Amino acid sequence: MGELSGKVAIVTGAAAGIGLGIATRLCQEGANVVIADMNDLDGQKVAADLGPGAVFYQIDVSDQAQLAALCDFAKSEFGRLDIMVNNAGIGGQRHAHLLDDNFADFNRVVGINLFGVMVGTREAARVMKENGGGSIINISSAGGVVAAAGNWTYHATKSAVVFFSKCAALDVGSFNVRVNCIAPCNIETAILARSMAGHIPEGPERDEYMVTLRKYIQTRQPLKMQGYVDDIAEAILFLGSDRSRYITGMLMPVDGGQLAGNVRPENSPMGRNPGINAAA
Repeated sequence: MGELSGKVAIVTGAAAGIGLGIATRLCQEGANVVIADMNDLDGQKVAADLGPGAVFYQIDVSDQAQLAALCDFAKSEFGRLDIMVNNAGIGGQRHAHLLDDNFADFNRVVGINLFGVMVGTREAARVMKENGGGSIINISSAGGVVAAAGNWTYHATKSAVVFFSKCAALDVGSFNVRVNCIAPCNIETAILARSMAGHIPEGPERDEYMVTLRKYIQTRQPLKMQGYVDDIAEAILFLGSDRSRYITGMLMPVDGGQLAGNVRPENSPMGRNPGINAAA
């Protein structure tokens, strides 16, 4: 018997990357999981690989009616809904400068990254209310907490997800529905490569660039290690289980400590000041 035996979960964007890791971990703990994704071929394969406790549901999360139907499907298929992970998201187009951005992808990025999370939260809470409560976990990003240039719409949506999750937690708590938010950073997935190395064709040069980039990101973290989808999945397991029954409205960074503050660089002049070292 797993920790989530008898529970029912939906994971959006579950055909690959972080969503796949989350769905796999929830299934391992005994949950029945709806694999919700636009990608029919990969989604069907994931559901088949995960076994009889997983089913695939094709969806565009930017569509309100489809999200309502998704939550109704989970209830009709498994009798209830206990965990909703609004994970689906896209990186959007990067631009060197704000003045270069024509916001051509604005509606698509907002529709998936923010609107889909808002509607997914509402529809999940509607169904969870009927079975006495549940846990909704929205995936933001460290980029939704710390400002950065180059991907304006993405950062704006991820920031809004954090604040929306807090607002939703205040409202649906009376139904015993919890709403929390996770901010990943430096997680090894294909979306990071597409976002940061989309200008380089797939191949050895791109792979080498990503290795260099990840090493650079680690220099900005207190924990000098690479993050993986399993790290996110374990955080989801905690927030989706009864271990977090008294936690709502929280932002949980899973980021190697990046959001804790600035790490003193190696060879920093501050490191050669004995007074500063003593104070530290």
